[in-house]
Amino acid sequence: MSSGYTYQRCLSTLSKASCPKFLVRHIRLSPSHGGASRRQYTQIHRKPKAVPTQQRRTAATAVAAPSEDLNKRVYVNGPGDPRLPHPDERPTQNPERIVLQPDNLFHSFSNSPIPNIRRRAAFMKSHAYCPHPEHRQTRIVTSPHDPEARKTTSQSIQPPAHVKFECPDCGLPVYCSEEHWMDDYEHHAEICDTLRQANEDDHDLHSGRHFSEFEWPGPQYEEFLPNMTNWDTYLYTREYNSINSDRSMRQVTRLLTYPLTIASVLHELSPYNIRAGGRLTTEGIKSFSALRYTLHPPRDGGDATIKGLRPRPPPVRLFILGARAESSLPRAVWIQLEYLFLRCAIHIIFIGPESMMNRDAELPLPERTPQNPFGGIVEDRLTNYTKITTFVEYYHTMHKAKYFQPFDPYFDCFVLFHPGLGHPASVHEWEETLPQLLETKVPIICTGYTEWDMQRDKEWVEGKMKGEVDVLMEAGENRFRSLRWDLNDYDAGDLSCGNWGVWAFRGKRYEATMQDE
Repeated sequence: MSSGYTYQRCLSTLSKASCPKFLVRHIRLSPSHGGASRRQYTQIHRKPKAVPTQQRRTAATAVAAPSEDLNKRVYVNGPGDPRLPHPDERPTQNPERIVLQPDNLFHSFSNSPIPNIRRRAAFMKSHAYCPHPEHRQTRIVTSPHDPEARKTTSQSIQPPAHVKFECPDCGLPVYCSEEHWMDDYEHHAEICDTLRQANEDDHDLHSGRHFSEFEWPGPQYEEFLPNMTNWDTYLYTREYNSINSDRSMRQVTRLLTYPLTIASVLHELSPYNIRAGGRLTTEGIKSFSALRYTLHPPRDGGDATIKGLRPRPPPVRLFILGARAESSLPRAVWIQLEYLFLRCAIHIIFIGPESMMNRDAELPLPERTPQNPFGGIVEDRLTNYTKITTFVEYYHTMHKAKYFQPFDPYFDCFVLFHPGLGHPASVHEWEETLPQLLETKVPIICTGYTEWDMQRDKEWVEGKMKGEVDVLMEAGENRFRSLRWDLNDYDAGDLSCGNWGVWAFRGKRYEATMQDE
């Protein structure tokens, strides 16, 4: 999307002499050294790592590749950076690392050339059950869209059976036998194409190709405003690399849906408004206007010189509760949030018992000490404006200890990605937390996998608190939802996409008014 004749390149060229060069460094995490640090939390030290210009990059983080000639130093900050190398100088694809070609991505899971996918197929065959209505139910049905809801007829007499047969069209194990697959093919055909798409997307991630869609732009001049109407307008106005295929679009939105969902609600150019159909309520305008006032501060004339030093306000705290996959995303994904809120510090706090699952080798959990009672892992060397802290703990435990108090509606916001507030398996984990969240009176942004999942959470919140909730944003489809469909290894027919819907609420506010006697 970057062009040699854009206004941004012209402006960058004119101000090249005075514009500081941003060097985005490759971040390497290393565990802290016991008691060597006197800080309150365990710190994660990072060192810059130089990477040759010809080395293939597959990570989502941008890498600076210095050369011997300082005048020809290559900075790779994204397509919006005027210091990008010439296309002929960019890293070339290493053919030895390619496992699958773009026209050879479809393989059945059991016969896949990727070992991880073959292991996944074995897992599905050991845990997923055949959806044919002749089998008896294996769980209590909680949704009319659950495939188990079809197993209520008088013909449901066969015992449950694990899936063994792989559909030749989608390549996934979906039925216990070919006979059941043929008998129920009319129902399976409704999702067969989508399952095949998910199959090819999974193989694409393991194909070994160069993911140019994961090379993202760095900071952008404030004069160039992002258009947050939808994915296409955002990627274009932020000058991401040109994405010319639907598959690449699905892959990149699967990661960016988390920071962009937050930004689409909190940004001053949010596509959600108070007009008819805009989904924001009167109370929503009040709460989000307070946060936008902090996220978009006025210019104060400060600069990098001693005379230009200015006092900085506290960072905006984003509490992401029940964190799972979002806490393990590459940090370059969350730094994109900083580029939408220039001149504002952001502190992202992941809280949840699964926030560090399967990451012990990467970041060993620190010991809990009086100085760090909840074992917080602090990453405060990402950029000058972004800090990330992770707690492997339930929020209600930390709330009782008053660890984060006081809360300020101008600086704090809670985010719940697919919390399952009303799901029978997780509702008990939120019964104690929900009243505490409403007590803070700060906005709570909540997403759902599907429309049914989102509506179930909303009904549970409104029924549980009985009038003590102010809805800030009506429930509906998220404009920045993931475009990629995800498979459920316990039920191949259960398809969902990340952050399909979004809504927001907070604790009800009561305003005291003076009345003449």
